[in-house]
Amino acid sequence: MKFFSRLRKDIRVIFERDPAAKSTLEVIFCYSGLHAIWLHRISHALFKRGWIVAARLVSNFCRFLTGIEIHPGATIGDGLFIDHGTGIVIGETAEIGKNVTLYQGVTLGGTGKEKGKRHPTIGNNVVIATGAKVLGSFKVGDHAKIGAGSVVLKEVPPYATVVGIPGRIVVLHGKRIHNEDDYRKAWLSFCAKRGMDVDDPQVHDEICEEIDVDLDHDLLPDPDREVIEIALRQIQRLEERVNKLEAELAAARAEITDEALRTSTLEVALAEKKSVNLKKKNNYANRKS
Repeated sequence: MKFFSRLRKDIRVIFERDPAAKSTLEVIFCYSGLHAIWLHRISHALFKRGWIVAARLVSNFCRFLTGIEIHPGATIGDGLFIDHGTGIVIGETAEIGKNVTLYQGVTLGGTGKEKGKRHPTIGNNVVIATGAKVLGSFKVGDHAKIGAGSVVLKEVPPYATVVGIPGRIVVLHGKRIHNEDDYRKAWLSFCAKRGMDVDDPQVHDEICEEIDVDLDHDLLPDPDREVIEIALRQIQRLEERVNKLEAELAAARAEITDEALRTSTLEVALAEKKSVNLKKKNNYANRKS
C-alpha cells in the first residue's frame, strides 16, 4: 500500500468509527491513537532492521507522548483504531489483524518467561472494549468482541462474544446479519466525494470491510446477572407459595376457632339445662317429703 494512501486510510477509519471526529485537522493533531500508530510504524521499521535501541527510544517517546505503549516488535494491520488510548499495552510478539478497534486500558500481554511467541494474535474486525486483558499466545478469531474488563486466557473462536473474569464465551453464532445498507451507502458516497473510486471492486470491498466492525461492545450478555435473575424469580415464587400457605393456615385456624366457640357455647347451654333440671328434681323431692 502506498504511503499516502495508507495515511488516508488511517484517518478515514477514525471518521468511520468515532462520531466525535469533526475534521481532518482535528484527527491529525488531536487523536493520540493515530499518533501512536504512526510512531509505531517508525519504531517497527527500525526494529526489523536490527536497530533495537533506536526502536525502543521511539517506542518510549510514543508512550510519553500518548500514554500508549506498543512494543516495536508488535505487528499491526491496516485499519487499527485506538479510541481514548491511555493505558493500552501491546506486547512484542502480538499480532493485530485488519480493522481492529481497541479502547482505553486494553492489554495484549504475555504469560510466563518463555521466549518466542507469547502474546495473542488478534484477527480481523475484532473489538476489544475498555480495560480488557488478553493474555497468552493464542488467537482471537475474526469479528470477535471482548467485553469491558474481561480477562481472556484462552482462544476465542470467530464471531464470539467474551465477557467476565476469566473470559467466557457467551455468544457464538455465525456472521452477524447487517441491516446497515443505508449506512454503507452513505459512507461510499462520502468516500466518493473525497475522490476515491468506489466503483473499483477492490476499493468498494475495502471500504465495506472497514465499516463491518460491530462497536456495540456495551450490548453483551451477562451470565452472572442471568443466574441472579433466575434465583430472584425462584425466591419470588417461593415467597408467593409461602404467603398462600400462610393464608390457608390462617383460614383453617379461624375455622377451628369458630367451631370451638360453637362447641363451647353448646356445652355451656347443656350444663345450664342439666343444672336447672337437677334443681327442679331436688325441689320436687323436698316437697314430697
